[in-house]
Amino acid sequence: MPFIAIFAAGLLIALSRGVVPRPRVATDSALDRIRAGAGARIDATFGADAPLVRALLIADQRAVDPAVRDRFAAAGIVHMLSISGLHVAIIAAAIRVLALALRLRAGAATLATMALVALYVAVIGAPAPALRSAVMLGATAATRLAQRPTSAWAVLAIGAGVPLLAPATVTDLGYQLSVLGMASLIAGGLLARRVVAPRIDGWRASAASLALISTIATVVSAPLVAWTFGRMSLVAPITNIAATPVVALLQPTLFLALALTPFPAAAALAADAAHPLLALFGRIADVGSRIPGAVIVVAPTLPQALLAGAMAIALLVACASYFPARPLALALAAGAAALWMPDVLGRPHGLELHVIDVGQGDAVALRTPAGRWIVTDAGRAWNGGDAGRATLIPYLRRYGGAVALFVLTHPHADHAGGAASLLRALHPGAYWDGAYAGTSETYRASLLAADSARIPWRRVHPGDSLVLDGVVLRVLAPDSAWTVSLHDPNEASVVTMAEYHGVRLLLTGDAERGEEEMLVARYGSALRADVLKVGHHGSRTSSTDALLAAVRPRLALISVGARNTYGHPSPDVIHALTRAGAAVLRTDAEGTLVVRTDGTAIEVEEAGERWTLARGPP
Repeated sequence: MPFIAIFAAGLLIALSRGVVPRPRVATDSALDRIRAGAGARIDATFGADAPLVRALLIADQRAVDPAVRDRFAAAGIVHMLSISGLHVAIIAAAIRVLALALRLRAGAATLATMALVALYVAVIGAPAPALRSAVMLGATAATRLAQRPTSAWAVLAIGAGVPLLAPATVTDLGYQLSVLGMASLIAGGLLARRVVAPRIDGWRASAASLALISTIATVVSAPLVAWTFGRMSLVAPITNIAATPVVALLQPTLFLALALTPFPAAAALAADAAHPLLALFGRIADVGSRIPGAVIVVAPTLPQALLAGAMAIALLVACASYFPARPLALALAAGAAALWMPDVLGRPHGLELHVIDVGQGDAVALRTPAGRWIVTDAGRAWNGGDAGRATLIPYLRRYGGAVALFVLTHPHADHAGGAASLLRALHPGAYWDGAYAGTSETYRASLLAADSARIPWRRVHPGDSLVLDGVVLRVLAPDSAWTVSLHDPNEASVVTMAEYHGVRLLLTGDAERGEEEMLVARYGSALRADVLKVGHHGSRTSSTDALLAAVRPRLALISVGARNTYGHPSPDVIHALTRAGAAVLRTDAEGTLVVRTDGTAIEVEEAGERWTLARGPP
């Protein structure tokens, strides 16, 4: 035990002090400061590999290049970039081996291992998968010390239950995948004992069992991965088999390098040993992602996702059961139903306009009578995520239907932030864009995603149009002559008019005063529309009196984030819209707004309530 105490103290010193200054960060506790210090030491020790090491050691993926993350996702091993039960178990095994090598008694080695694992999980912020693994390791250790072995399912129930002390954890994807992965490991192990062990022995039995468990884990997690990421990796069973032993060697090596950072020479030696393993890990992802047909893009509806989930649960039961016929038949039936379910459930009776609540940003979707979508903008992006992946994609999938067209109004991150995710997951039939000369990282990412997915891209001009299932979409602006001298992308917003029989909807992006004046001068009363998606989140730089006089909207919809720092929407704009006779609705107050029309009447849904818009003057 004395060595373990010294080792723990050294780890704390390595994390809380060091040879390089830490960047100033906002912290809330001593553990936050320790984690920040660990990140600084990782940067100093690992150089160019630091972003990947941060993800693997301290659950910090902020610096991982999105292109790298996409390669791992396409290869089916993106879960290995997150701290999970696998990583914690590997570190625990390495610590226990070290403790036993130092001639500690078995009981003392177990207690020391659990103490250091608990410290490690606390330092990295106790993410739900790591906490689940640590609790399971602790429960297993306790049963062994007490000589009271128990069911693996009971241990999983304890480990999965503890993180739920924070109820919101149940919605955490990492937690969900962690529990499914552990359930697959248990069920797959039971199946391997019944099917593999009696027939094969030696290394071939181990290889066959590993392949079987990997395949089961891939199939069981597939519904959740497909629902969340809009893709399924077909090579995941192979890449997981290849990557698992690499991670098993890599993880303790990285942990040792971090623990040795008070001694730079020793830490550098451990880091040098880790660099080839990191390169091999990345190479597996690269090769796996490049295999033809390695990944397929999917967009399941909610009924399909529920059926696939039922299939996964039934498969787990079948694997663990001595009488698997009935649950296996149920799994096959649910899987077949999910694959063959027609994509016609819940089709609208007319045109629908969905102004989706993505916070401070825009994401607007038109749903045609045949259930297809025209999506305009995809919300904002932030470190580690975006509104496309978090909100827009799940929203569209719940309704079902293909995305026929994606329109980006302009390259600002609160409109283009989720575009790349949407393009990769839902594969629209086309991508329309005003091609403003100024750019942004999110806009560039969307163009690269469209190119990778072979989605046709088109620079739009006034007069361009699309007729889809009876809905007519016309582009009103911008044109090249207008945008050539602009310095503000807002003024180059793509402005479209959607029309279904007698009802018209004007979508203005972030158009401001200058573009509005151009629109009024060019189109005049032809801008008349029943519904106006208010420009620039209700900013006072938009919604001029001249535009409102030309449009004469009966309903004005504002996409805006609650308690935003920009002062949107402007009280002056609200008053102007009200004076113009429009009913005003805002996503920050009512959430997602839905407008439905059969071409004559207009029905509005907001905050769970439905009402019919009064007819206005022609």
